[in-house]
Amino acid sequence: MKRVLMSCLTAFFVLSVSAQDKTVQDLKNAASATIAKDPKDTIPKTWKVGGLFSLNLNQAQLSNWAAGGDNSSFALTALVNAHAFYLKGKHSWDNTANLGYGVVNTTSLGTRKTTDLIDLLSKYGYDVGKHWYISGLFNFRTQFAPGYAYPNNTTKTLTSDLLAPAYVLLSPGLNYKPNNDFSFFISPATARWVIVNNDSLSAAGAYGVEPGMKSRFEFGAFASLTYNKKISPSASYAGRLDLFSNYLHNPQNISLYMTNMLAVKVSKFISMNLSVNFVYDNDIPTVNANGTPGGPKLQVQELFGLGFAYKF
Repeated sequence: MKRVLMSCLTAFFVLSVSAQDKTVQDLKNAASATIAKDPKDTIPKTWKVGGLFSLNLNQAQLSNWAAGGDNSSFALTALVNAHAFYLKGKHSWDNTANLGYGVVNTTSLGTRKTTDLIDLLSKYGYDVGKHWYISGLFNFRTQFAPGYAYPNNTTKTLTSDLLAPAYVLLSPGLNYKPNNDFSFFISPATARWVIVNNDSLSAAGAYGVEPGMKSRFEFGAFASLTYNKKISPSASYAGRLDLFSNYLHNPQNISLYMTNMLAVKVSKFISMNLSVNFVYDNDIPTVNANGTPGGPKLQVQELFGLGFAYKF
């Protein structure tokens, strides 16, 4: 009887240990197992949001400096380039915002603007095949603060202001987008409003509006080309060219708006930016060096900055 009892106890102990060993091993296997995600459970990302913020500062102070120069100078430029892109099925919706403001202050000249821009663009597209999209485009462009021309160190002439000018553009058309870097939009029927919401500029008939009026309607053809390219892991380029012909007034005169920006990442939070912009509009007279009105000319703006940058 004792032998039978001992045999039963021994068998129970062996089975118990064996079961525990198997349980422990199963737990180990479960802990070290690689979890495979079912592709059917993956939800496509329909929104892609990001951008770049950069802030450039320059400061100088002189005291009894034999080589000469202003006693003090300070310059600040802030730029924001943000985007929100939507893609789902045949539908795409691209939104961009380019904002910029810069000032320089010197002892002899006081405070003057170096850049001032509000540029909002929204473009919807429906894929009809072979990289072509039936699209609709909206663009709003103006500035933050008054701008002046300086015939001399003591005289300034108001040339622009918030919503003076402002450009509002609505354009149905076709968009060709063979890849994420290149896009070409064209429309034969585009509505554009030129707004001059400043009494003195409106009275002078600035930016092509009738004297005393604060807006002007234009209807014509519009084309826009954008190109964005990551040149290297640390450098990228973004460019845009807009062309507009007004059927209602001198359609042979093409308005041009072109932006170019090269951004080079020096370190995690330091970057170098080079921006070169061109504007030509036959309805925008320039101001000569002596302060007298000049004819329409190609406007060129170049900005170079090295400073803080944050990509989001």
